[in-house]
Amino acid sequence: MSTEENKRISWRLQEEVFGEGKLKSVDELLAPDYVSHAPGDPELSRGPEDIKQIVRAYHSAFPDINFIVEKQVAEGDMVVTRWIARGTHRGKFMSVPPSGRKIEVSGMSMDRISGGRIVENWNNWEALEMMRQIGAIPDSEHTQGV
Repeated sequence: MSTEENKRISWRLQEEVFGEGKLKSVDELLAPDYVSHAPGDPELSRGPEDIKQIVRAYHSAFPDINFIVEKQVAEGDMVVTRWIARGTHRGKFMSVPPSGRKIEVSGMSMDRISGGRIVENWNNWEALEMMRQIGAIPDSEHTQGV
């Protein structure tokens, strides 16, 4: 596949699956043996069903969540995507009750694509910032000097 086709696959995962919650697209975009590497995740997410579960959790906690792809770079079978997620914390997220607060975080994903599907993914995003935004941890201005 061309690098442009690979970029389109990665774009669809971010905006269509994570942003719009289109779970049907997961099976089309991810290989059955897909593996996701995410910081803070002690176990690797494996396969389309794990990703569907993650998408459901985000959409439950942030029903209006929106992922916007800002930039992509591709070479060979690898695609790096910079994205921004925005939404409102209206459901429980990682044991944090709904706060009604708006979030905006950015991240980068690197996908390895083979046979028209993502087979492996590495993510890095502002998880700590999101937890601050929903009130799970104090604002940094309240913790100065600590």
